[in-house]
Order: sequence, then C-alpha cells, then structure tokens
Amino acid sequence: MDPDPAHSHEDLWVFAYGSLMWRPEFPFLERLPARLLGAHRALCVYSFVHRGTAERPGLVLGLDRGGACRGVAYRVSAQERMSTLKYLRRREQVTSVYREVVRPVWLEGPAEHRVPALCYIVDRGHPQYAGQLSLDDQLHHVRQGHGMSGANRDYVVATVAALEQLGYRDAQLHRLAQLLGSQGQPSGSHPYASAMAQAGDGLSSPVARD
Repeated sequence: MDPDPAHSHEDLWVFAYGSLMWRPEFPFLERLPARLLGAHRALCVYSFVHRGTAERPGLVLGLDRGGACRGVAYRVSAQERMSTLKYLRRREQVTSVYREVVRPVWLEGPAEHRVPALCYIVDRGHPQYAGQLSLDDQLHHVRQGHGMSGANRDYVVATVAALEQLGYRDAQLHRLAQLLGSQGQPSGSHPYASAMAQAGDGLSSPVARD
C-alpha cells in the first residue's frame, strides 16, 4: 500500500474520532460507523492553536498506540480527494503533532467490511504529546484552554455528544464531560444538550454534500 494517500485516483476514506465526527467541513458521499484496531482515542495532545495557546495549552484528542477506537468513516469522491487532503493537512497538521497514515478500518453494519482509511496518529516524539494525564490534569487544561477554534470545554462536550449520537461510550471522556457540565449548569438541563444538537446536525444518515 502506497503510504502517501495523494498517490491514488480512487475515492478516499477518512477515519474520524474527534471533532471531525461533528465538524468535518469537507464534502463526502457516505458517513458510516467504523472501528480502528491497534490504536485508541485519548486526550493526549497539548493544543497550542485550535483549543489553547502555548502559554495556556488546551488538550485535544489523538490516536495513541494500542487498543481499538470506534468512530466515523467518511467516503470522499475521487474528484474531491486532493482538495480534502489539502484541507485536512491545514487543519490537522498545523503543528505537525500527528502522523498522517493509511490504516485498515472496519465499516460497521449489516455488510461489515474493511477499507483503507486516512488516519491521524499522534507522534509520541512531538513536544505536544501529553501522554497519559490524570483526570485532574485533563480537567485543568480543558478548563483553561481557548484557541482559534473556541473553548476546549466545547470540544470535549461536543465530542461526547457525537459519540452518544452513534451509541458509543468512552468512559474517560464521559466522566470528564460530566465534571465540565456540572460547572454552572442550569438546573434540570442536560450538560450536553447544545452540543448534542450541534453534533446531530452533522451526524445524520450518510448523505452527499455539495
């Protein structure tokens, strides 16, 4: 398999496990639940741009080695392949903390099958790799983080909402979102309500976008 996803003229599959699940912002033909083996979702990346700054880092998700990860796979048309790759590289590789790789992912459903998909795996040698932080440390960074894409808290809560829309549960992320939601939440309201509505808009059945 050619390691460079640009060296192909076929449709492109993109595996999403964080904000790409609820804010893809690229055109796609299909969106399906998917599973990646050999890596797991973790809040293991200090954010200096999108959800924090170098002085007050936020914390965002990466795919770290070991385990498995359930998320979403998008099928992008061959015609949109290069423009989508360019967009993703601008968005995900602003500080080069991820390694862009192609890995097999399993598309879930009645006719489960495997496809090669673009994945962004954290580079453990990068200065922004946070490793396994305690829940208290995660909470500290998420509460303080605010960058060009907004508040770090919103990122975590929206990701949890997107996982719930898919029927998935990430125990550590859900616990963190509960702690964040308990801060100043109006009585009787769901801590993920607004984020669930936002995630729901982008997590409908597979559709073609123009």
